[in-house]
Amino acid sequence: MELEPSANLRAEQQPKYQQGINTAHLLSRAASFPVARYRFEFQARQPIRLPDYSGSMLRGAFGHALRQLACMTRQKECAACPLIGSCPYPAIFAPPPPAAHSLQKFSQIPAPYVIEPPAWGSRVLAAGETLTFHHVLIGRALQELPLIILAWRRALGRGVGAGDGTADLVRVVHCSATGDEEIHRPEIGTIAAHAQVIPLVGQADDGLASTATLRFETPLRLQQNGHALPPEKLQARTLLMALARRASLLAEFHSAGPLVEDFAALGTACASVRDEKNLAWLDWTRFSSRQRQKMSLGGVVGTWHFEGKLAPFAPLLQLGEWLHVGKEAAFGLGGYKLAQRVPGDISEAEEKSCERLRQVFERQARIP
Repeated sequence: MELEPSANLRAEQQPKYQQGINTAHLLSRAASFPVARYRFEFQARQPIRLPDYSGSMLRGAFGHALRQLACMTRQKECAACPLIGSCPYPAIFAPPPPAAHSLQKFSQIPAPYVIEPPAWGSRVLAAGETLTFHHVLIGRALQELPLIILAWRRALGRGVGAGDGTADLVRVVHCSATGDEEIHRPEIGTIAAHAQVIPLVGQADDGLASTATLRFETPLRLQQNGHALPPEKLQARTLLMALARRASLLAEFHSAGPLVEDFAALGTACASVRDEKNLAWLDWTRFSSRQRQKMSLGGVVGTWHFEGKLAPFAPLLQLGEWLHVGKEAAFGLGGYKLAQRVPGDISEAEEKSCERLRQVFERQARIP
């Protein structure tokens, strides 16, 4: 059945945030950001074998299906295609970098989505069981929601993972701070109108003005000279500026304009932020079908506490829960939740969670 967005969906998809924000006005002028999180619920038709971390697997299946649906020329490479400027496939999955930019020369720019896979741990979903994952869309990618839903239906309908397990879409749910709302079922065909921006903390909201704790649930990969930094080399400035850069570039390339205007002033503000880390390094490898080789994608997980003058960074910390941060964010790495935590106070549940992740990675490391 064809997907038809409801009449006023397009109107709600227009970005509503203001551009040209500097540190002095970061809270008062950034009213909202064009982003939405969707939960996809599939029912397995045949057994689906999930690896320890399925983000890369799901991203590959999604990209392949999206290209099949969107590509009209069937050229092997997008770069030489005459339709590259209008085709939704590169715009969503692999956006081409600009020929020139005021900041630097880009070899690639961040894609306007994040795939948040199921919880860690390899397992087999039997026929009839539910496969659930989330997909975050940013900026103009929100306008392609009908196509993205069709791409997921095709990807799971044709099979994913070892054994090509298949599944049928049950429903799509819009997830927001105010609650979850079902917006689509295949048998209905339409997409219900829903908000596609999130409000950022205002000047009067000082919840993140002086303290914040980030609990990283998927490995964080912040790089220096091409190598991911271990916990002992991570600094508050490293993370905060990575958040600022990612959020601003996503806004610039996929929406109305850059979110941060004065990076130098924002970098200076990092000097007033103190941090305390309870992070552990976790190794992880995945097989790249494009490069046809295994790739090491280790990163850090655990909690990272910040204190000081955080007001300029509050919107960025909030956005990071949706956008993720660091390398390979598109398939779910660098994902965190904001938590209220006294410095150094790590709960027993968090310690057990980190230990389970270590066991997952250690088990995978033993697989040849």
